[in-house]
Parts: sequence; structure tokens; C-alpha cells
Amino acid sequence: MTLYDADEKTVAKLVAIRGGWGAKQRLREMGVQVGDVVKILNRAPFGGPLAIQSGETVIAIGRHLARRIQVEPKK
Repeated sequence: MTLYDADEKTVAKLVAIRGGWGAKQRLREMGVQVGDVVKILNRAPFGGPLAIQSGETVIAIGRHLARRIQVEPKK
């Protein structure tokens, strides 16, 4: 499942980033990388960005980038 497909309040582990160097670099610059556990805080209406929390950091990720991030829900 992708980060974009996950429901709000889901806690998930990032397992892969499907995309080129630019997508991976952008996420690294935001402090998010494969293996991190993130929580989806909320999603903007009309296909807007997702607000996620990784550790103490809260960031917004656009839907196009969120669709490239493969996650696995944590129980």
C-alpha cells in the first residue's frame, strides 16, 4: 500500500520509495527515509497534501510524492 492510500491516524513503516534520485533526496532532506515509522496526522481535502509525523518532526507531503512511498501498517 502507498502512503497516500493509508487512512488518517495510521502508523506505518516506510518500506520502499518508488521513484528516482530526486524523490529520495527530497524525502531525505525532510528527514524521512526507508525504515522510519510515521503517523499520518491528517490529509487536506480535494487531493491535497498529507501531514505526517516522523519522530518529533511534522511535515506535509504532496499526493504525487505520497503515492511513490510504499508503507506497511504497524499493528
